Amino acid sequence: PGTRCDISALSASCSSDRVSNRQRWLIHVACVCAGHNASRDVVTLVKSILFHRRNPLHFHFITDAVANQILSSLFQSWMVPSVQVSFYDADELKSEVSWIPNKHYSGIYGLMKLTLTKALPSDLTKVIVLDTDITFATDIAELWAIFRKFTDKQVIGLVENQSDWYLGNLWKNHKPWPALGRGFNTGVILLYLERLRRIGWEQMWRLTAERELMSMLSTSLADQDIFNAFIKQNPVLVHQLPCFWNVQLSDHTRSEQCYTEVSDLKVIHWNSPKKLRVKNKHVEFFRNLYLTFLEYDGNLLRRELFGCPSQATSESLQGALEELDEDDQCYDFRRERITVHRVHLYFLQYEYTPAGDDTDVTLVAQLSMDRLQMLEAICKHWEGPISLSLYMSDAEAQQFLRYAQASEVLKNRKNVGYHIVYKEGQFYPVNLVRNVALRNANTPYVFLADVDFLPMYGLYDYLRKSVVQLDMANTKKALVVPAFETLRYRLSFPKSKAELLSMLDMGTLYTFRYHVWTKGHAPTNYAKWRTATTPYKVEWEADFEPYVVVKRDCPEYDQRFVGFGWNKVSHIMELDAQEYDLMVLPNAFMIHMPHAPSFDISKFRSSPGYRYCLQTLKEEFHQDLSRKYGAAALKYLTAQRNI
Repeated sequence: PGTRCDISALSASCSSDRVSNRQRWLIHVACVCAGHNASRDVVTLVKSILFHRRNPLHFHFITDAVANQILSSLFQSWMVPSVQVSFYDADELKSEVSWIPNKHYSGIYGLMKLTLTKALPSDLTKVIVLDTDITFATDIAELWAIFRKFTDKQVIGLVENQSDWYLGNLWKNHKPWPALGRGFNTGVILLYLERLRRIGWEQMWRLTAERELMSMLSTSLADQDIFNAFIKQNPVLVHQLPCFWNVQLSDHTRSEQCYTEVSDLKVIHWNSPKKLRVKNKHVEFFRNLYLTFLEYDGNLLRRELFGCPSQATSESLQGALEELDEDDQCYDFRRERITVHRVHLYFLQYEYTPAGDDTDVTLVAQLSMDRLQMLEAICKHWEGPISLSLYMSDAEAQQFLRYAQASEVLKNRKNVGYHIVYKEGQFYPVNLVRNVALRNANTPYVFLADVDFLPMYGLYDYLRKSVVQLDMANTKKALVVPAFETLRYRLSFPKSKAELLSMLDMGTLYTFRYHVWTKGHAPTNYAKWRTATTPYKVEWEADFEPYVVVKRDCPEYDQRFVGFGWNKVSHIMELDAQEYDLMVLPNAFMIHMPHAPSFDISKFRSSPGYRYCLQTLKEEFHQDLSRKYGAAALKYLTAQRNI
């Protein structure tokens, strides 16, 4: 049951006794996780577990399609040693619990912990079950060790509920589900799966739920109500955990009685809808602990355990690393190409309904923290879907999240996919970041742009019409959107081509990079564009790097190019080698807005070594292109010799 993503099965070089040791010390953790927000929350939980752990771990995620896509991509790119991850389809479990009316905000997913004996592998004997709003302050192995304290009859380990909910005295006519005393909280559960199956758990919880629903009509606290009603009938089956294993931070709880010093804490549970704004005399300490893991650099958690390299590291990366020559002057550039960056897809809520006519176009771009201010303007200029990759540290990703949640413009746009590529290494892996945005576009066509350009108003609709007009479905074309620039931070944006031409004549606008890099856009033939009324074909020339609309299955960007230089040029060369026709659109334009120069362009200008390595990579790219495309690529070698 479930699909397994073995992030780090031990390599063959590890001795068999070490492998058996690993299995002996393996700790299993299960979470129900659905949607974009829960997928973000679970990463903070996982970080807190990984930070303290000394044991191999196996995470079991019951997910919807969204969380599966996000978390499988994240763990595969995270490559944490001695961690396995398995996914189980929540849709297949819905029928088990959909008959239960539930008022809790978690909806149907809040009931799925009841199904774990069925959902998880039949040979799995024990598992720790966690809500996504949990933070660990100690090694999870201490919690796992409590299984050894269970009596022969005990099957469930829980912490007492720290609010008065089940006492029924919170307000007049408050009638909670039956519970033993204060009841138990199900944010942290030790499930002895083997014993639960033996006593017929599935049938027992169903009978309990059916009986209580006759009078209660629905659950208020999802699975927790049913667990408590079951325990009330079968108190001998529960093992009560010390309350520091689930310190529940709601406003009216007895959580402060769980510890003498905050250093006694083991697990913090943000189970109030207020989350970080709860009332507690130690809330600042709790908040800081949570924020520490929220912004913690996940790359630091890739450290090896047991001295055994993970299979992913040993087989692919190790081989690639061994091929590199550390004495090579361009070693750092080549090392960057094989660096595996963590990727968190769809960091924010994303909704997209495909257009019915197969002409839809996604604007694809990438950015770092210093370009965030462009996002609102782009959203105002482009109403279609957008796929953005953001190259950021963990802390910067949280700053971006706060920025996006505070922006009325960004909050109201659900068709923007934000994908975080986490920082690592000394170069900006610009083409890798572009490729993440390109791969996650969901439309037949993509507009490959840069985030510091504003598209003309109405460009989205114009491009969709051009896709039909130029029969892009049946031909190989790259539609060129002419690029212009302004040196003014405040620009009255032209509303038409005629207005743009007037501004061009007045010197308010310029053709893009005409004064520093004419070759990059000269083949667009701006003189012809001024009077053109129909699309016209242009030929590739050396160093041409226009912004284009192509089919989504176009070649990806070459990831050897990092930092500044040749990252787009190489992509246009490959499009040309694949015999795409370059067609300039007569009524399309985009305008580059001014910004401070990037760190990488400064390095390029100041470092002869940087320029030497870029030239070396260009030559190697030419050779690879010739091998791949044969005669079609010979002109690039000629062009290179003439430069």
